[in-house]
Amino acid sequence: MLSVRIGTLLTAGLLAFGTAHSSEIETEKAKYRRPTSIPFPDDTPYSPQMATLGKMLFFDPRLSGKQNLSCASCHNPSFGFEVPVPGAIGATNKPLARKAPTVLNAAWIPTLFWDGRAPNLETQAMGPIMADAEMDGKFPEIIARLNNTPEYKAWFGKLFPRNGVTQDNILTAIATYERTIVSGWAPFDRWIEGDDAAISFSAQRGFTLFTGKTGCASCHTGWNFTDNKFHDLGIPTQDIGRAAFDPDGPLTMHAFKTPGLRNLTYRAPFGHAGQFANLEEIIAFYETGGLARPSKSPLMKPVTLSPQEREDLIAFLRSLTAEQTRIALPNLPN
Repeated sequence: MLSVRIGTLLTAGLLAFGTAHSSEIETEKAKYRRPTSIPFPDDTPYSPQMATLGKMLFFDPRLSGKQNLSCASCHNPSFGFEVPVPGAIGATNKPLARKAPTVLNAAWIPTLFWDGRAPNLETQAMGPIMADAEMDGKFPEIIARLNNTPEYKAWFGKLFPRNGVTQDNILTAIATYERTIVSGWAPFDRWIEGDDAAISFSAQRGFTLFTGKTGCASCHTGWNFTDNKFHDLGIPTQDIGRAAFDPDGPLTMHAFKTPGLRNLTYRAPFGHAGQFANLEEIIAFYETGGLARPSKSPLMKPVTLSPQEREDLIAFLRSLTAEQTRIALPNLPN
């Protein structure tokens, strides 16, 4: 895999942890240290020109059937590259059945969508564009529109001199841009790096709860806080989730991808269908342990939290949000 330095694209007193030993704390913190580069596939290496073209396409409604929706319609930068509703409105003017998952840090996610049906970002980008209920785009029509737009034709001719505007080249450009969408440096990251005052004592206690008593870290692992696996949490739902693509797995029924937890402050509601309006609601659900059923993950167990512990856990989760920055919209060709 090729990688690009993130910087080219774009840490708590012992009292906070009661009797915990500093070496144990540092061991836990080290598991969440940010990477310093973004992985790109060998056959589609990063270039600023390719990412720029991909950004233009990501925001361009010409990729939809009625030319009224873009990728950003469901993955809005202002809301953590999601939208603040349970189901975004698609081409049929009806809410979609699932909440749009964030594109943040997608370069590190091996399988995409809540059910993991896409093996890479190129395949992921194709799905919503072509889905009747989402963007309802037809690639022959999209290719014709882009070829009839002189600036796009010139961009594709320069970056893809062999064949210009094609479906694969459109998806390559979008995926390249999506890999550059990385959550910013959060207070939690500064704490991990040694700034003891970067997060409150409440958030520090919340980190201890997160990695200990609550069991959250069993699934929300690593710097992006996801094991990239599928779990049935016992959420009431008729959606079979991962079982549609792995029907023989004993725990795939109603199982959905573990979402990363970066920039949660902007990403409510939560859950694969936006069932939980805020962090307080989803934590209250986790305390119940979820519905008992054969497919429910053995990692999902009831937990009793005091009011102070709930407050501490939420303070920690909010420390994962970077300061919001304004993303410049691209100038789209006429």
